[in-house]
Amino acid sequence: MRLRQLFVIGLALSLLGIGVPAWSEDDPRSCNDLLSGDTPAYVVCRWMATPEEAADIARFWLANDGQNMKDTDPMDPVVVNCQEAGNECATDSEGDGEMHDVGDPDVEGAEDGGEPECQAGEKCYADPSAITQAEKTAAAKTQAGGAVKTAADAGMRVWVDTELADDWKSGKLDEAVRKVAALAVQPGVVGIRFTSQIGFNQNFQTADEMDKFIAEASAALRKSAPGKKLAAHTVVPAFGCGANEECKTELTKKYPLLDADRIGAWLSKGLLDQLALDSGHLASEYATWKIDAATAQRNQWIQVRARAWDAYGQIAAEDAGFAAPGSPQLTAEQATTSITERVASPLQDDAAETVTLWTRWQNDQGQVNRVYGEKWAANATWDQLKKLTSVRPRLATLYDPAKPEVDQATDLKNLSEVFGQVYVHAA
Repeated sequence: MRLRQLFVIGLALSLLGIGVPAWSEDDPRSCNDLLSGDTPAYVVCRWMATPEEAADIARFWLANDGQNMKDTDPMDPVVVNCQEAGNECATDSEGDGEMHDVGDPDVEGAEDGGEPECQAGEKCYADPSAITQAEKTAAAKTQAGGAVKTAADAGMRVWVDTELADDWKSGKLDEAVRKVAALAVQPGVVGIRFTSQIGFNQNFQTADEMDKFIAEASAALRKSAPGKKLAAHTVVPAFGCGANEECKTELTKKYPLLDADRIGAWLSKGLLDQLALDSGHLASEYATWKIDAATAQRNQWIQVRARAWDAYGQIAAEDAGFAAPGSPQLTAEQATTSITERVASPLQDDAAETVTLWTRWQNDQGQVNRVYGEKWAANATWDQLKKLTSVRPRLATLYDPAKPEVDQATDLKNLSEVFGQVYVHAA
C-alpha cells in the first residue's frame, strides 16, 4: 500500500510541468516566472495542474488511509466463451497448444543453432539483413572487425563509424552499404554513424542534394542492417548566437546548408536515431559578436531543447578540442575545470544525452593530438576522466584501428575505463 501511495504522489507531481503555451502573463496557469531570464520568448511554461490542485489530487487518493485507491479495482477483462452459441473462435492459431518455459526454442532442435525447420520440415527462417555469411566472416577478419569484438568484450557499446557521402556521389552506395552492414551485424554493434560534418565539409551543392543523400543512405542501411540505430554528425553554427540577430544572419549566410529546421526533419522523419552536434566552432566563431565559448555552448543547448529534438532521437555533444598536441599538460585542477566546461555542462544543460570526446586524432601536418599520455603514459587529464564513473555510459569516443596508440587490446582496455561507448572507424 505504501508503494501505491508513493506512486499516486508521483503521479500527482508529474502533472506539474511544461504544457500548453501560456501566452499571457496574467494567465493563472502561467509558470513563466520559473524560467531563467535568458529563455527564448517562444519557450513558455504552463501548469497542467497548479500546486494547489496537485495537493488536492494527492489528498483525494491518500485520504482515509488510501481507501479511494483500495476501491479502484481493474476493469473487468473482455472474455469470450467459445462454447456459447454464436461465438466463433479461431482454431488455426500458431503454436502447438503446449506451455513452454521462457527461452525455450520455438521448434525442437533449434537450440543447436543454424536455421530451424518448421513443423512440416520446410525452411522457415530468413536473415532479414540479407548479408551473406561469407560477408559477415570477411568483415569479422578486418581490422575494424577485430576492434569491434575487442571493444564489445571490454563491455563497450559499439557503433560503426564510416562516411558514405563520397560513395553516394559516385553511385556506389549499395556496395558501400553492404560492406558496412556486414560489419554492423557483428555481435555487440548497436548502430552505424554514416556521415560526419554533413553540410559543413562534404561538398554538397544544395540542401536538397544533402537531404536526398541522408534519405537514401538511411533507407539502404535500414534494409541491409535492420534494427541498427543510425547516426550522423554535424553542426548548427547559428545556434551559438542566442538572441543576436546579426550573428544569426551572418552565420546563416556563411553556412547555408546548415539549416536547423532541415536538420531537425532528419530526426522527426525517422531518418536518424542519433544526431551529434560538434562544439569545435564554439571557441572562435562568435568573437565578432563578443560571445565566448561558454555562452555559445549555453545558447546552443537552449536552442536544441526548445526544438524538442530529443523527442525524436538521441542528441550527442561532440568535442575534438579536448585533445591537445602530444598530450594535455594540464594540472589536476585545470583538468577538472576543463571537464566541467566541456563534458559536464552539456549533460547538465539537459539537451545532450551523451558526450563524445575525440581522444586521439592527427592533423594535416601529421601532428597527433591526444587526451591521454603518449603510449598511455599517465597524465592528470586522463586521471580526472577516469573518476567520472557515474556518467561512463554517457561518454563515448572514436577509435581508428588502423592508427592504434599501442595495439587494439591495450587501447580499447584503457578507453573502456572512461567510456561506455565507442565509434569504431571503418574505412
